[in-house]
Amino acid sequence: MHEVAAVPAWVALAYLVAGVFFILALRGLSSPESSRRGNRFGMAGMTIAVATTLLTHEVVSLGEILIAIAIGGGIGFVIAKRIAMTAMPQLVAAFHSLVGMAAVLVGAAAYLNPQAFGIAGVDGIIHQVSRIEMGLGVAIGAITFSGSVIAFLKLNGNMSGKPIILPARHFINFGTLAAIIGLIAYFLTDQDPWVFWTVTALSFAIGFLLIIPIGGADMPVVVSMLNSYSGWAAAAMGFTLQNTAMIITGALVGSSGAILSYIMCRAMNRSFVSVIAGGFGGDAIAANNGPAIDRPYKRGSAEDAAFLMKQAEQVIIVPGYGMAVAQAQHALREMGDMLKEAGVTVKYAIHPVAGRMPGHMNVLLAEANVPYDEVYELEDINSEFARSDVAFVIGANDVTNPAAKTDKTSPIYGMPVLDVEKAKTVLFIKRSMGGAGYAGVENELFFRDNTMMLLADAKKMVEDIVKNLG
Repeated sequence: MHEVAAVPAWVALAYLVAGVFFILALRGLSSPESSRRGNRFGMAGMTIAVATTLLTHEVVSLGEILIAIAIGGGIGFVIAKRIAMTAMPQLVAAFHSLVGMAAVLVGAAAYLNPQAFGIAGVDGIIHQVSRIEMGLGVAIGAITFSGSVIAFLKLNGNMSGKPIILPARHFINFGTLAAIIGLIAYFLTDQDPWVFWTVTALSFAIGFLLIIPIGGADMPVVVSMLNSYSGWAAAAMGFTLQNTAMIITGALVGSSGAILSYIMCRAMNRSFVSVIAGGFGGDAIAANNGPAIDRPYKRGSAEDAAFLMKQAEQVIIVPGYGMAVAQAQHALREMGDMLKEAGVTVKYAIHPVAGRMPGHMNVLLAEANVPYDEVYELEDINSEFARSDVAFVIGANDVTNPAAKTDKTSPIYGMPVLDVEKAKTVLFIKRSMGGAGYAGVENELFFRDNTMMLLADAKKMVEDIVKNLG
């Protein structure tokens, strides 16, 4: 076991302060109202951690490192300023991939030059504890990278959001994971290059294999899961580098991401293992994804919708990814304001997995300055639908599908959904009747007697409703 050099008291204190800032950042990010403050805490903590590390470690060229930080920070700043809110999920997936690749590169550098990292003796033999840390860090980092790349491609539309089911996928995945674990264990006795690089290659492969069978409906869980993986990869590399700040930060990100994934799986009435096994109903989606049946439905106009909502006592607005794609959140807030001026009670209902990442709808509504006290989660709003005159659904499909409660053959059966069908009238904005939800199933709500379909671009339809409310 390698000896850890004594850490000066001020360094330990600085890392402790950085860790406290990171905890405050996570606390702040738990609510849109405090998210800006949380981000500031996170930035402050990272500044302290980076500065402390640079001051306490010998570096080849401080100037080169500062230039690299400036380039990376500049790129991140420009991307963050230019990115559209609709592209935020794929941006998060892309950033997760960078964290994973960073862990792989650090692990590879430590393996190729272990003396420089203080993890080997003069004979070049890497300490056994360091081999475990290195093996786990590289494996988790590689899985995070390749899995995040696939998630990005699915979210960005470069790859189908439907599950891509490989034959014997469970056998292949289990065998690959077992091989990785076995090789990491063997790495303790033999640090031959073929062992290290085989672990790395298999880890890249399993990240790819784990994510391609997962359908679009599970993407919010995948994003939070990959976030957790990136944290654990950073923590493992923190042990290799003997850096307390990395260990603390990685553990916080890893544990919070794991908890969020668990919460979201509970919200979908699914186990974490079933999500990782691949596909939201995987085979069931393939079986149920036949040609759509031509069924009668009721079609309405912006004038009809404006009249119904103006006469209502309470309107519950249910946003989904369709709102994000159309960037209709600002027009939607304007519509809500006009309804409130007319004496209508307006509430917003958010499903935990609406959109393509955790909190996607909350972020968009906050961007449009929708009051936080008007936004409700599923468990707090579901009982209100039966007492509401109008449920206004804008681009939310799978999370409003009543089949999740009644049709045992449906891929989304068992997932808690918003009870919009219980409202007196359901106004449902959809671009057209063609196409199913991201989970690949048609919404039974479209054909209910109390549903009026508003077929148009979401932003244009809401703008037209606003004109008719004036």
